[in-house]
Amino acid sequence: MLGVIGIILSLALLMYLAYRGITVLVLAPLLALLAALFTGGTPLMATYTEVFMKNLANYVKLYFPIFMLGALFGKVMEDSGSAKAIAHYIANKLGKEKAIMAVVLSCAILTYGGVSLFVVAFAVYPVAAHLFKEAGIPKRLIPGAIALGSFTFTMTALPGTPQIQNAIPMPFFGTNAYAAPILGIVAAIIMAGLGIWWLQTRAKKAMAEGEGYGYHPNESFTEIDESKLPSFWVALVPIILVLVINFILSKYYFPRINADYLAQEPYKTSLKSVAGIWSLIIALVIAIITAFVIHRNRIDNILKTLNNGIFGSFLPILNTASEVGYGNVIASLASFVIIKNAILGISSNPLISEAISVNILAGITGSASGGMSIALGALGKQYMEMATQMGINPEALHRIATIACGGLDSLPHNGAVVTLLGICGMTHKESYKDIGMVSVVIPLIALVVALILASFGIV
Repeated sequence: MLGVIGIILSLALLMYLAYRGITVLVLAPLLALLAALFTGGTPLMATYTEVFMKNLANYVKLYFPIFMLGALFGKVMEDSGSAKAIAHYIANKLGKEKAIMAVVLSCAILTYGGVSLFVVAFAVYPVAAHLFKEAGIPKRLIPGAIALGSFTFTMTALPGTPQIQNAIPMPFFGTNAYAAPILGIVAAIIMAGLGIWWLQTRAKKAMAEGEGYGYHPNESFTEIDESKLPSFWVALVPIILVLVINFILSKYYFPRINADYLAQEPYKTSLKSVAGIWSLIIALVIAIITAFVIHRNRIDNILKTLNNGIFGSFLPILNTASEVGYGNVIASLASFVIIKNAILGISSNPLISEAISVNILAGITGSASGGMSIALGALGKQYMEMATQMGINPEALHRIATIACGGLDSLPHNGAVVTLLGICGMTHKESYKDIGMVSVVIPLIALVVALILASFGIV
């Protein structure tokens, strides 16, 4: 029991200290070793180098191309003005009367196309501020609108999304980005529909009470020079390429090729384990090259964009990989058997157990990708075995994991939430209620519906 107390204490400290702003690069190894210390008899240095660092390195090996290419793609879309052009076009078409819908749709198109949610927030916020001010909608609702379009259905539910959360389950379950399309689409409709309804209801109530946009003395507006932006359709080309090429490769090309060589040395893997990742890598590379070519005259310094995009991926991948190393240390401790049995004992249905474990760990780490990586790293093999025995489609495991990771991850200590509030110049007190509703409460409702459908074999 002392070991279990150590694990719980370690997790509590990870959540609290991360919220206080201490980097997970320091917290993860130290708190992993703290948990090991409580277990007793665990060699600390061997645990650090052979468990923590080995699993950190393996995660980087597996997912670094996705993080790097995703960050680079987002940077190209930002520096070329494409992200802003898409947001501006949608805002102009829908008008100030549908400001909330315009902001959500702009964010959704960008994130579903593979643009980093941080880039999306920076690109869309100026447009959102103009729209909300003209429409007299309280500024405090802007973070909720951006969160709905960026942190929810396009990140976790919609089949085919190139976001990292949709890539993580692929090697565990032998799936691709388009796994369980019915579950994903239904969940996405629930998240988007209820989220927009919530924000519009809140806006109407505030406006009826005479609240308006509000007075924000530190706010400055930068006028958008449309002449320097690409056209909407030109800006959309790289995004369409990511989705189409990923679909063709994962659904039609790789399943038909002979890859028996992968079972031999030095590869020792299977096509099913890597086809999804390969498809996404190739799609992003082609889209990035295309974006550089068509926007070559709009990007001031191509080398600078290339370097900044790649450098921008280092911290996110290392943060998540550190959390994975932490999770694997916890999973290696003898005391974890008690916790694992408790989690697996919640339900004999692997889908329900997976949904709960992914959600809890995403909440503790404040990271959708980190929480899911820890949960699947520790229990993914058991879930797959249980699903096989019960005749459950692995695609259901994939989609339930992705939807689940987008629930409790957006608690107040989440880094993306803190960053979003900073970009918008708002506080937790002013805006978190709406962020929490659209990115925590409503996704949990969508998860429950997805679980019910999956239990009937619908994928």
